[in-house]
Amino acid sequence: MTSLFIDADACPVKAEAEKVATRHKVQMFLVCNGGLRPSPNPLVETVFVPDGPDVADMWIAERAKAGDVVVTSDIPLAAKCVEAGAKVLKHNGEALTQANIGNVLATRDLMTDLRAADPFRQGGGPSFSKADRSRFLEALDRELNAAKRIR
Repeated sequence: MTSLFIDADACPVKAEAEKVATRHKVQMFLVCNGGLRPSPNPLVETVFVPDGPDVADMWIAERAKAGDVVVTSDIPLAAKCVEAGAKVLKHNGEALTQANIGNVLATRDLMTDLRAADPFRQGGGPSFSKADRSRFLEALDRELNAAKRIR
């Protein structure tokens, strides 16, 4: 059975993901360190992991497999999930796949090095927009349909 894993700390599309998961009748796991109110939806399980670096990421990476969908902006987590065969989406709807995860990881590492070398160079990027939310909804619907065909 297909599962949807959400790296829920700082995820701007939790409510949207829940609506799509409910429509598809897919079990959804909101994985976080705390601070989230559990959903009354029986298809949504809120998983509270202990504080610590990457504990939520490790929980997701240990469980995500082919036929599952993962929503995260954490690139190393995305790489582990792609390697395990899961479908991975960023919050803006961008799919991370075997074809592009290497370049995405390399770019992330480069930007980390640039920020470390120049303390005045701060990232942030563009803000999350309505168009990003719309792209996410379309992409999640598409990926859940594809994931269900795998199972």
